[in-house]
Amino acid sequence: MPRPDFRFARGAVVDAGSPWSALPGAARIGPGTLRQVIVDMPARAVGVMRERPLALPLPVALVAAVGGGVALLLAFPPYGVWPLAAVGVALLAGATHRRRPRAGAGLGFLTGVAFFAPLLGWTNLHTGSLPWVLLSLLQAGYLALLGAATAWVSPLVDRFRWGWPALTGVLWVAQEALRDRTPFGGFPWGRLAFSQDGSPLLRFAALGGAPLVTFVVAVIGGLLVAAAWAGWSAYRHPGRRWMPVAGAVLAVLAVPAVGLLVPVRADGGGEPVTVAIVQGNVPRLGLDFNAQRQAVLNNHVEATVELADQVAAGARPRPDLVVWPENSSDIDPLQDASAGDRIQSAADAVGVPILIGAVLRGPGEGQVRNAGLLWRPGTGPDLDQLYTKRHPVPFAEYVPFRDVARLVSKQVDRVRSDFVPGSTPGVLAAGPAVLGDVICFEVAYDEVVRDTVTGGAQLLVVQTNNATFDVAEARQQLAMVRLRAVEHGRPALMASTVGVSGFVSPDGRVSDATEFNTRAIVVRQLHLADDETFATRVGLWPEVALTVLAVAALAAAGVRRRARGAATAGTPVRGRQDGA
Repeated sequence: MPRPDFRFARGAVVDAGSPWSALPGAARIGPGTLRQVIVDMPARAVGVMRERPLALPLPVALVAAVGGGVALLLAFPPYGVWPLAAVGVALLAGATHRRRPRAGAGLGFLTGVAFFAPLLGWTNLHTGSLPWVLLSLLQAGYLALLGAATAWVSPLVDRFRWGWPALTGVLWVAQEALRDRTPFGGFPWGRLAFSQDGSPLLRFAALGGAPLVTFVVAVIGGLLVAAAWAGWSAYRHPGRRWMPVAGAVLAVLAVPAVGLLVPVRADGGGEPVTVAIVQGNVPRLGLDFNAQRQAVLNNHVEATVELADQVAAGARPRPDLVVWPENSSDIDPLQDASAGDRIQSAADAVGVPILIGAVLRGPGEGQVRNAGLLWRPGTGPDLDQLYTKRHPVPFAEYVPFRDVARLVSKQVDRVRSDFVPGSTPGVLAAGPAVLGDVICFEVAYDEVVRDTVTGGAQLLVVQTNNATFDVAEARQQLAMVRLRAVEHGRPALMASTVGVSGFVSPDGRVSDATEFNTRAIVVRQLHLADDETFATRVGLWPEVALTVLAVAALAAAGVRRRARGAATAGTPVRGRQDGA
């Protein structure tokens, strides 16, 4: 028959037959008796015998971790159920709470795999599974770090229960700050902020950019998990109040309502400009679109000449500027006279400048540049208005450590020439407007876009080529364009070879979006913008401040863990799981 136990002051649970029974007052409690007594003992001895709070049962935590990844996935395009981003955050926070950091890392990794593997499935379409697997596992590794950090700060959460939302928010921002920059310049795809393109929370971008939107989403997730934890405690202990739960739920509902109060403009408020996007399409999707370079160029030339005919017939308004997508001329028009003549014929036909996307050879042997180049009617290429992509994609546009990478996969040899990065922001004076040009994945990087606005851009232009991907990737990229438009208070557009192309107003609304894998021409009048939003002015400082707070929280948790470890060394304890 097991020995009965009894409870000392301040919640300590002690076996009647344990060494602690020798403490004053304990000898008077005999077997078969369960009593709570107040004993005359040192304060440290009382403090160390507190109950140890337990985490969720492991099977429940595993389900929560995987469910968190699925919820995050469904928040992003093409699904777009944006409230599920906060639910995913809450599930991961609950799964890792009160666990050892190593276990938290494992649960975070599960969340990362469940999230990133399907989110990045478009990388698997034409390159084989290895790049997709490696990229997904790498990105999941950052959520493993987040899971370990979330577990590490559990003592702070237990001490300051309603600090859980803020702790969750700063840890997510810090994780994304690291992931956005490492390795090889980072890969910001899948940031919480990019899931909110249809949400009232998108307006927070005008105050603090993508980091603030991520913080707000994660804070809501922290409120959800704190409310759930407190609700479970109140359910198990009827004497406890439900008011904290109700307050957290009200806060969850109030935050999006506050987002609606953040002022954003429906248009730029400046001079009008009419812009045409030409989506010429490619003969077929896949990596071999590069082998069809002449056909792709011809498609864009012919579509532009068609636009000119429609303008002459009065069927469309005359544009002030035409935008072609990235890779619309993979034949270098500065060195290939035939390609240059074809582009010139299109510019002369439409009678306005064309921003083309071109692959230019040089500057060195075996090197190329991914560029946006303004081509004027009558005079040809304006080399003063040339932007070279500053953030080429590793292992897609250039191969770091090529000899080592070849040992992993021969696919790296598909990249025959390394793209050389540019050094200046894409600020292009196109005549009727100053453009902020970014190319393809660069739209995911905060400073690349911001540099064009602080450099004087009145209209954001994203030139992209989605021919090697699918419609899910294109819609995920358009969601980023929507955030950038709100962040900087600028009208924006995305021009793709195959879609999705379209215009975005400064409040994030999309107009004239094209279908995927089609030829399309869309024309729209926009109003330029010159004012800077608060987010543009403060730049990366919100992210810096929130990351510093995350580091401080990790340090504070370390101090608390050491103090608690010293106090409880050698003390028998009994666990509890009520979340109180």
